[in-house]
Amino acid sequence: MKSWPDTRLTELLGVQLPIIQGPMLGAGATLMAGVAKAGALGSLACATLQPAQIEEEVALFRAASSGPLNLNFFCHTHTPINPQSQSRWKDTLADYYREMGADLEAPTPVSSRAPFDEASCLLVEKLKPEIVSFHFGLPAPHWVERVKSTGAKIISAATTVEEAIWLEQHGCDAVIAMGYEAGGHRGMFLRNDLSSQIGTFALVPQVVDAVSIPVIVAGGIADARGIAAAFALGAAGVQIGTAYLFCKEAHITVPHYKALRSESSANTALTNLFTGRPARGIVNRLMREKGPISPEAPEFPYAGGALVPLRAKAEAAGVGDFSNLWAGQAFPLSPGRTTEMSSHDLTLKFARDYAALAGNA
Repeated sequence: MKSWPDTRLTELLGVQLPIIQGPMLGAGATLMAGVAKAGALGSLACATLQPAQIEEEVALFRAASSGPLNLNFFCHTHTPINPQSQSRWKDTLADYYREMGADLEAPTPVSSRAPFDEASCLLVEKLKPEIVSFHFGLPAPHWVERVKSTGAKIISAATTVEEAIWLEQHGCDAVIAMGYEAGGHRGMFLRNDLSSQIGTFALVPQVVDAVSIPVIVAGGIADARGIAAAFALGAAGVQIGTAYLFCKEAHITVPHYKALRSESSANTALTNLFTGRPARGIVNRLMREKGPISPEAPEFPYAGGALVPLRAKAEAAGVGDFSNLWAGQAFPLSPGRTTEMSSHDLTLKFARDYAALAGNA
């Protein structure tokens, strides 16, 4: 295509296409490199990885691609485990333990998603990714400054106009306007009230009007029509997540793979059952029977610990009853759902299909 309607993001990130592959579990170096070779931005979700694993993934990416790289970190406030909360949560799950033959008296595994810390900052300084993105706001100002001093551009997710303004004021080079439709964890950080969350079509133009930095749209985008809508709303680019989980390079569990492709599992909901913080996933048995939001779920990120034995036994049987099947509302629209393709080919298809829609091929 000849040009994009807004080139601020491509210039900022050093890419040809204003498309960011969302950082997700299942998207490793091979998938990211395919995205980068197509001219878009590959992203690595670092919150559940150890430093050595991050270094390995980055090395594999650098060997396969010369494109820029985005490392994504959570920056929530670390809180200690509450034994009483854990005990109440296990009691809530006791019937499932008995049904699955899991040991209710065994120590509860720790399900951890680590926040950005000194070790993370040292790793960024060592690896020098071109872009560093954050979820749940931003880390402490001194870490933000150190990340910036490496030359990295900083972006983060906003789920309200208030959050977008805050992110611009605290050093972000671009902001991700994350609509209510988006899969995975909500990026909300100034409020914890889900009723304050806004759909993409209402959120994006308000954020565009409120900030001067480029706005990236996440949520409800799985094909070229979503990309066209994002630009029509004033965005400079898009972040596409779940659609990439259909790619042949994605590493996801068998139940997740099946659920994404099942015609009967297109229903998603926000739930706190799997981590303690609201995240959007495909509705499964646990969400149906316990309700997607439970006051008994321990504080983030510890709710998942008690589910580990149940998940292991269910997934061994090919069942996702106790698994976090993260997905956005628009995932059935992904071209890869019916025709498996590489991340490289999917990225190019997004660009070509958008060009055809825009009459700019």
